[in-house]
Amino acid sequence: MGIWRGLRVAFVLGSLFMILLIIVYWDDVGGFSLYPLQDPKHGSPDAQSGPRTTAGPSLSPSTARAQASSSVTAPTAAFTTKLTPEKKRGEELRQEDKREQEVETREEDEERGRSRASVDVGEQEARKQRIMDVCSGQDAVEFPGRTRPFEQIPNRELDHLIVDDTHQIIYCYVPKVACTNWKRVMVVLSQSLISPSSGKPYTDPEAVPPDLVHNSTLHLTFAKFWRHYGSLSRHLMALKLQHYTKFLFVRDPFVRLISAFRNKSGRPNQDFYKQFGSVMLRRYGNVSGSLPETVAEAFAAGIKPTFQQFVTYLLDPDTEQESVFNEHWRQVYRLCHPCQVKYDFIGRLETLEPDADHLLKLLKVDHLLRFPSGARNRTATSWERDWFAQIPVTMRRELYKLYEPDFELFGYPKPDSVLHQ
Repeated sequence: MGIWRGLRVAFVLGSLFMILLIIVYWDDVGGFSLYPLQDPKHGSPDAQSGPRTTAGPSLSPSTARAQASSSVTAPTAAFTTKLTPEKKRGEELRQEDKREQEVETREEDEERGRSRASVDVGEQEARKQRIMDVCSGQDAVEFPGRTRPFEQIPNRELDHLIVDDTHQIIYCYVPKVACTNWKRVMVVLSQSLISPSSGKPYTDPEAVPPDLVHNSTLHLTFAKFWRHYGSLSRHLMALKLQHYTKFLFVRDPFVRLISAFRNKSGRPNQDFYKQFGSVMLRRYGNVSGSLPETVAEAFAAGIKPTFQQFVTYLLDPDTEQESVFNEHWRQVYRLCHPCQVKYDFIGRLETLEPDADHLLKLLKVDHLLRFPSGARNRTATSWERDWFAQIPVTMRRELYKLYEPDFELFGYPKPDSVLHQ
């Protein structure tokens, strides 16, 4: 009996010892852990959401060892899986914020564009209404041809109205008001000039040589209609004026006059010297003896007309007005007939860039070309006082009367600082 009791005690103690070893072993490998293995920095994710009520399936010792081993070298898969949605959500929020900012920026740009377009439309309506008021006699400014019907305008006075049938455009060009660049645009649109380098019509206005665009053979004008269409010419003009988009660009009349004189007399110009400069010098220059035959000789001798002589020439009643008023200083109302031609767009040199952008959109050709970004004419309104300093006030006022219709028609303020100095 003693031996049997000793064996039973030994068996019990052995069993207890084995149980204890098993408990210690399973605790070491995590077999009895109620929570997944955690990154020690973050602790249990379930600790934040309350205790678990059920345990997951038990792991085999080999799986537990592998899981325990991986937890030593890297964050656990469970932890990574738990954070991925949070990171993903954070990234989604950042992307959503970015999209919202882009939308807001685009809406602001569109709003500015709509605002600018509204200003453009409003300004255009004001400019056109101004012309209608002056032409109707509301401003009490009288000038030749104000009430004349279009049919009574001689063909020779319609040579500044350029027609592009392809895009249904009519442009009245005014010298010294960006007309070189606008003629380049018309050449590209009408495909009337071939590039020697490509053998095809020019597609870029800036590539069109500026000295070629003033060749009258490149442009179809109303003045040429009689030659092309005979007795149907006036009827066709009326149809095109009714259906085509018509535009012109204008400029402060006195500034344009100064710019024209600077351009023609500031550097040797044989045509100007022969037709106008020499006449001014003989009549008003008190030049003794004969004048040089060429402009180069005149410039070398320091002989050239002054601005005062130019103004005197324009005001001389003994001079035949038609020959005096070269297109470079002829009034716009005589070049473009705004009381007879109902222009759809009136641009200004002073606002050339925005006006040009607006016009190309209106003409629906902004996808075809851009307005050339050539050098701007430097003559400015601030120069008027200096240029007119040597001109007697009586002559200034006479000159204003000569150009008053352009001041009134196109809304340019009366130059009181010049007229009342």
